[in-house]
Amino acid sequence: MTQRGRLYGCPVEFALDALGGKWKTVILARIKQGPMRYSELRRLIPSLSDKMLTQRLADLVEIGFVVLETSSDGKGRYALTGRGHDIAAALQALYDWGSVHGRAEGVRFRTDIEAAA
Repeated sequence: MTQRGRLYGCPVEFALDALGGKWKTVILARIKQGPMRYSELRRLIPSLSDKMLTQRLADLVEIGFVVLETSSDGKGRYALTGRGHDIAAALQALYDWGSVHGRAEGVRFRTDIEAAA
């Protein structure tokens, strides 16, 4: 997680620190598709534990990438903030790169399996 006033070597270092690891980017990539309930995220990212999902969502809210919106029925949905939308283009670039280079190396993706079902 980023620290106010910290000296970074370059903007890329700051961006990677803000994204802070595998799970934040995976969660953001899912929420980028549209606001999602906790249970939807849990179903879409089955290898992520409840504890880790809760912690990473709290981190994303704290750094301003995600907000928890409460609807009139009292159910919450996580949605990207303006700052979250700003990072979406970078996530799309990572997705595109991973898709091309992963397939070239014979990697399979959960989205491929879901689409075939």
